[in-house]
Amino acid sequence: EQTNKPFRTIPHVQSLLNGQAALSQLRPVCIDDLLGRDPVTLNWLAIRRGLAKRVVLVTGAGGSIGSELCRQLVSAEPTRLIMVDHSEFNLYQLEREFVARYPDFEFSAQLLDVTDRAGVEALFPRERPQTIFHAAAYKHVPLLQDQVRGAVRNNVLGTQIVTDCADRFGSERFV
Repeated sequence: EQTNKPFRTIPHVQSLLNGQAALSQLRPVCIDDLLGRDPVTLNWLAIRRGLAKRVVLVTGAGGSIGSELCRQLVSAEPTRLIMVDHSEFNLYQLEREFVARYPDFEFSAQLLDVTDRAGVEALFPRERPQTIFHAAAYKHVPLLQDQVRGAVRNNVLGTQIVTDCADRFGSERFV
């Protein structure tokens, strides 16, 4: 990038060796080249239809995945978005962003750890979420390998608590 030279990719080595491709078939690198798998195509029209006029809850809303999910959910026009996170700073930042960017959008920011069973059990009957996006998970595997207790507590037990409440209080969808 610092050289301002274009990035190019060549065909697979096997294609070159068996004559199906040539080195002259360079092309710009695209994001799909970096995935290592076929890209997932989503039916956004159906997704938006399924979320419109619904109460949607996002756990882990202050994290990198959860916060981006919250931003994208605004376009689906849910009735209300409940953003849950255990990081006070991340939740505060996200709340400030939503107040500034989406002044007419109904949302609430809930400071809550998904492993707090009593807190989650109090949230569900009060908010009655119809769709839950559970993004409250530790995802940095190399760090977690030496901290199994914390990983299991958050990723397994936290998920169990949220799914139990989703089932008990009649949520329609859990992602």
